[in-house]
Amino acid sequence: MILKYLLILFLYFPVAFYTQQTQQTLVKDKESLYDIQDSVMIKTRDGAMISAMVVKKKDVLQPLPVIFQFTIYVRDTGRDLQSLKDAADRGYVGVIAYTRGKRFSPNEIFPYEFDANDSYDVIDWISKQKWCNGSVGMYGGSYNGFTQWAACKTLHPALKTIVPYVANRPGMGLPTENNIFINPNYEWSFYVGNNKYLDNETGNDRQRFRKMMFKWWETGTAYNKMDSIDGSPNRLFQRWIAHPDFDEYWQKMAPYKDDFKQITIPVLAFDGYYNDSQNSSLYYLKELQTYSPETPFYLIIGPYSHFGTQIGGEKTVNGYKVDSVSLIDIKKITYNWFDFILKNGKKPDVLKNKINYEVMGANEWRSAASFESMHNEFLKFYLSAQKRNDYYFLNPKSPDKKSYLSQTVDFADRENSNNDYYPDPIEKNEINKSNGFIFISDPLKKPMIINGSFLGTLNIAINKKDVDLGITLYELTPEGKYFHLSYYIGRVSYAKDITKRNLIKPNEKTSIEFTNTHFISKQLRKGSRIVVAINVNKNPFSQLNYGTGKDVSTETIKDASIPLVINWYNDSYIKIPILNE
Repeated sequence: MILKYLLILFLYFPVAFYTQQTQQTLVKDKESLYDIQDSVMIKTRDGAMISAMVVKKKDVLQPLPVIFQFTIYVRDTGRDLQSLKDAADRGYVGVIAYTRGKRFSPNEIFPYEFDANDSYDVIDWISKQKWCNGSVGMYGGSYNGFTQWAACKTLHPALKTIVPYVANRPGMGLPTENNIFINPNYEWSFYVGNNKYLDNETGNDRQRFRKMMFKWWETGTAYNKMDSIDGSPNRLFQRWIAHPDFDEYWQKMAPYKDDFKQITIPVLAFDGYYNDSQNSSLYYLKELQTYSPETPFYLIIGPYSHFGTQIGGEKTVNGYKVDSVSLIDIKKITYNWFDFILKNGKKPDVLKNKINYEVMGANEWRSAASFESMHNEFLKFYLSAQKRNDYYFLNPKSPDKKSYLSQTVDFADRENSNNDYYPDPIEKNEINKSNGFIFISDPLKKPMIINGSFLGTLNIAINKKDVDLGITLYELTPEGKYFHLSYYIGRVSYAKDITKRNLIKPNEKTSIEFTNTHFISKQLRKGSRIVVAINVNKNPFSQLNYGTGKDVSTETIKDASIPLVINWYNDSYIKIPILNE
């Protein structure tokens, strides 16, 4: 279940490449109203070749602004051409370029690594064409969202705006989440890296990769030997796991820290509360707000999945029927934005302020000037050791007496897994009480809106040097339904600094601050309770941290001879941002 939905990060359209159909489409299009260049080759500064297509209306002679997409996904050319014709129909020139090594490019494929420089060079080439008026706008989702931010690492003067949907940030959200490697990118590397187009046969072989993953889990083999189990070397997987720190390898792929200072172009971003790579997407905006506060940016966010965001929402997400008002015409808003920025048109009406968000359960859109101004209060709860039936009390008061709850986790036990954090289904009748601890608050005395990302501090002591933790936040409704609000998984040794691992001292109380949780807006009802589940990340869907302090990718079941003992102290707390009216 977890794997199925995490795969949406990239494999969101099963598409085949039909050569005969494509040739027929191209011939027909070339006889139509469009001027189509389908075999453009652009040379980069370091001598690589980028394959591109250009579409404009035949009867348009004056230079126009250009709508540019930069993608690793070489799909059915007819479909890509249609997106370019959409741009031409709206008074632009449409350009799509495929990343280094894809389509007609003779170079080797390296996702993420060259896109910052290559996007600059493609924009430079576009800006010098007679059909370009010197203005370029970019849009697209997922990987195509990442390439837009990559293009901003060194901003070309011709790039006037970007419109990223659910943008990825390599090394932050994928293929890791808070420095824990997660598995979906394993098969994605074959899907995009095996040939010049897309390896649909391998990418769609769910059985192969599930079998490999569960065999790794059951046998306790080192994580870096996963491709040995699969029987096919995975060069990209090995390349990625060699960088567990958010080091220069990841930093150079997209804007990092001071790079954001020179991003002055307006940005319109789209995201979803149930987008798996949300941490990546919002990271860019929060860093932009920090380093370049004068840069105009806007966010539209609602109850969408990774795929759903890119089509303007879906009526049902992970079993949850969304509010009707949340569904939007994302293509219309995108092109209204381009008209606003590139043609001095009217700003889209939906953009009331910088942060435009749909409040789940209230069936309404709201707006705020910043992430911080979305809330005016925090609900603070301590993880008390006070037992209430099958649960513990989520206490709004700090403890008078320090104590802790103790948990033992046997990593050699493969019959049981921990951390049922993934939001599928979003609403359920029961939650797993068998791993970790569950804390429940008193009923809320009045309705309120949770707005933003929860944060807090976990005070723990373990008998090892490291551990991966999970926290899940729910609303328990008066009817007894558990509504999944947000979650966090992260490696303790990177809590203070994602660029450098800092092991903890065994059996010594340690404070772990966490902030990088999933963003949400939800109307909480009077009488509802807040539920917090805490546990140790131990499951087949990501790395398994045995706590030895060695490179986690090299640890094996032999490192599980001593179970993990973790003490959760009752002065640990969470803070939930709310809008109290």
